[in-house]
Amino acid sequence: MSAATPKNASEPLLITWTPKPYNAEVYLYMHFAEIEALEANQTREFDVILKGNFNHSGFSPPKLELYTLYTAGAVQCDSEGCNLQLVKTPNSTLPPLINAIEVYTVIEFPQVETSQNDVAAIKNIQATYQLRKISWQGDPCLPRDFSWENLGCNYTDASNPPRITSLDLSKSRLTGSITPILQNLTQLQELDLSNNSLTGPIPTFLANMKSLSLLNLIGNNLTGSVPQALLDRKKEGLVLKLEGNPNLCTLSSCKPKEKTKFLLPTIASAASLVVMVVVAFIFVFLKKKVPLDLNTLPSTATVDGRHASQSESSFLSKKIRFTYTEVQAMTNNLERALGEGGFGVVYHGCVNGNQQVAVKLLSQSSSQGYKHFKAEVELLMRVHHINLVSLVGYCDEGENLALIYEYMPNGDLKQHLSGKRGRFSLSWENRLRIAVDAALGLEYLHIGCKPPIVHRDIKSTNILLDQNFQAKLADFGLSRSFPTGNKTHVSTVVAGTPGYLDPEKVLFHIIC
Repeated sequence: MSAATPKNASEPLLITWTPKPYNAEVYLYMHFAEIEALEANQTREFDVILKGNFNHSGFSPPKLELYTLYTAGAVQCDSEGCNLQLVKTPNSTLPPLINAIEVYTVIEFPQVETSQNDVAAIKNIQATYQLRKISWQGDPCLPRDFSWENLGCNYTDASNPPRITSLDLSKSRLTGSITPILQNLTQLQELDLSNNSLTGPIPTFLANMKSLSLLNLIGNNLTGSVPQALLDRKKEGLVLKLEGNPNLCTLSSCKPKEKTKFLLPTIASAASLVVMVVVAFIFVFLKKKVPLDLNTLPSTATVDGRHASQSESSFLSKKIRFTYTEVQAMTNNLERALGEGGFGVVYHGCVNGNQQVAVKLLSQSSSQGYKHFKAEVELLMRVHHINLVSLVGYCDEGENLALIYEYMPNGDLKQHLSGKRGRFSLSWENRLRIAVDAALGLEYLHIGCKPPIVHRDIKSTNILLDQNFQAKLADFGLSRSFPTGNKTHVSTVVAGTPGYLDPEKVLFHIIC
């Protein structure tokens, strides 16, 4: 859109500069485009000369199109610097012009690259916390003048690769737990994670980082107890900063010593009681020879799809029941939303100070309602498998319904397949493992449960991934049991998500 021309139309256009150092090799790129409407009797033609290195004669820029002239290789200017001349030819009626110029100086790297283990670790940390730092490109430590910001390296000699020794991620909007990838920076001496929104307990692996001399965790939402091993390291000289974590406490304050002497008898008594109850239940169950049927659930009166009263929900276990006040407390007043589905919004929460959970709260406009809420609680209270999401508890208080699950840090499969989590694409190894995990969960429902259970809503959003990318099936509100024995009724009601339904099932329903 603009260009430079000489002040005197009859004089050459001169551009000079001095590289640093003056004898450095450079690459030169010159961009030209004719941006003026020339009359029939007007011409623009000139020679492009880089003193002693480059000469292009009789050049005319194309009209409103980019054309680039460049040096084929690195060139070296003399002690007076680089001198570029655009000289008007005798045939030209207009002065020379240039639209843009780029000059790149060759930088020699006498030192070997940063340790590949450190490079892999810092890039994994960057991906885990979705850090968007402009300078975090290329080699983290080299060249020294352009090393990554907030990152320190040691440089012993040219024959040894630099190592990352300090990492400052203060005020970087970090969320989630403290990633174990940090321990792969084996030479890390200073780690600053202060003033972020990190949650969960302080991991023990931090105490095993032998080179660590400073750990700053000020101003986060960390919970639970400080590992004793880390407190021992503090006695040995580790600078440990923990202020600004209101739910964090040391081992001595979290577990008073005077109470420990009562712990073992209490556990023994509770264990004995549980054994007695289980034995009594098995005796009564075998005596009556009544099979456990997941379909024969006590009915609950409903009004407009919602339950009529709290007293009618006696089918639910009291052991894992939370009040709505407790739900608000564990989610910090519904502060952090993880996602939203047909049931309602899912929030991040913490139980017992250190156990992360996902709290699915029924919205007033939910299309699923109390029927699916009841079905999911009943099913998850009775079935348990490593590839099924575990139910931590529930809330059934008036209009407030909530399901509380184990927290799955890596979200659902759809987020990764669509790239919405801003991470690298799933490797084929992870994809295969996820497919096998989902299949094992379905196999358990179909074969391991008596009677068998059909999920009826398998889709990528209902396949959740834990911190190790192990897949677990979720959302059992539409699940049903297969008829067994002399039961012949088969439900033909179409249920699930459009696009994931078996076309034959839909056609069968239409025909019937």
